[in-house]
Amino acid sequence: MWKILMRINKNLVYAIPLFMLAGFLFGGAVDATLSRKLKLLIIPLTFLMVYPMMVTLNIKHLKQGLNPKLQGTAQLINFVLIPFIAFFLGKWFFPEQPYMALGLLLASLLPTSGMTISWTGFAKGNMGAAVNMTVIGLTLGSLATPFYVSGLLGAEVEVDILKVMQQILFIVFLPMGLGYVTRQALLKKYTMPEFKAKIAPRFPAMSTIGVLGIVFVAMALKASTIIESPGLLLLIFIPLLLLYLINFALSTVTAKMFFNRGDGIALVYGTVMRNLSIALAIAINGFGEAGANAALVIALAYIIQVQSAAWYVKFTDRFFGVVVRDEEAC
Repeated sequence: MWKILMRINKNLVYAIPLFMLAGFLFGGAVDATLSRKLKLLIIPLTFLMVYPMMVTLNIKHLKQGLNPKLQGTAQLINFVLIPFIAFFLGKWFFPEQPYMALGLLLASLLPTSGMTISWTGFAKGNMGAAVNMTVIGLTLGSLATPFYVSGLLGAEVEVDILKVMQQILFIVFLPMGLGYVTRQALLKKYTMPEFKAKIAPRFPAMSTIGVLGIVFVAMALKASTIIESPGLLLLIFIPLLLLYLINFALSTVTAKMFFNRGDGIALVYGTVMRNLSIALAIAINGFGEAGANAALVIALAYIIQVQSAAWYVKFTDRFFGVVVRDEEAC
């Protein structure tokens, strides 16, 4: 079973669209009431996604990648530029559908995930910097999201700040804390080489269950809407594609202008990759029935994000030059 899950984790490019299709077929085939009951799975699935990431996170890497200029630039892009670009795209493409605009905004407000670290590693970027961006970006994004949503869309979307903050506490900070405690307990029982060889590889596989489960639920919830209005998918896909294209272009230009190869790659993946699973959980659990419209936008963002991240790895040498030995040690 573990081997199967680890293989799926390495092939999310194919697994995510397949589970989206499965969720759509399931939602279209079953009673709407049964489909809505799947919402109960969102919090445990999100917990399952965040918790393993923290168990495998090496806190020592935080010191290695703590470059104030790099981290400050990443958070400037993450919280000053991209959310407002997403907000204006949402207002432009969804002037009469505020909860669709909410989905676009939520997709922009929770930067970095475990995939930030993974893709940075695949592209031979600075792993220490990627770890820092993941922890800092996720923490800041979780704290800032309720206030961004209230400030930008509060007039059009019903925002219960306390409820949203409660959701974030349960799906972000609690699993982060428990993940750290679990790691420390395991390292008392196993040596670091044993932990890396036998234990650590299983946790990303657990995380994969959470990611695919959330995608499945999100599509199942909106299957009837898609069946009734199939053109809606294209309407959602266009602003999402624009958001990612703008994000990649902005981050790549900034990285090439101000940073070396390793730091530049970390900057790109630390500012383009979004924690869409947490965004989905907030949309579905924090905004009632209307939140399912936001969830549909976020679910479709998975396809663009995973595919674009994989393709970007192929072009990193062209953008940043071929890796040299001293940068491999980053």
